[in-house]
Amino acid sequence: MKKVLFSLMMIFVAGSMSALIAQETGAKIEFEKETHDYGEVKNGGNGQSTFDFKNTGNEPLIIQNAKGSCGCTVPSWPKEPIAPGATASITVKYDTKRPGAINKTITITSNAVNTPSKVLRIKGNVLPVPTSGAPVDNSGAPANN
Repeated sequence: MKKVLFSLMMIFVAGSMSALIAQETGAKIEFEKETHDYGEVKNGGNGQSTFDFKNTGNEPLIIQNAKGSCGCTVPSWPKEPIAPGATASITVKYDTKRPGAINKTITITSNAVNTPSKVLRIKGNVLPVPTSGAPVDNSGAPANN
């Protein structure tokens, strides 16, 4: 009986150790920021943002997909594997010809063992189209002359 209990305990310990070792190996993705705040952006202004990340794991990181929550949010990502210790970027282009609040997400799917699915966010406010005739400053507000 003691041999059976000892054998079961050894199997349990071995299984637990292999699970811990499995968690430590693989690609890992760590983002410098997970939200980009445009603040107020001029209608038709620059809607590009960048999310820098690093592969902190010990195997190559492969991003399989990056998908915006709507057609106005278009991400681009590296298609080649990112080596352990290397950095890369995901660029997001938002259509700033749509006035109003920005609150969109980008879902990243990868082989990262820490977060195989990661949600990034963009937020801000696109100002309305300026009325014609009145000069405007860079923020889209009428200029004081």
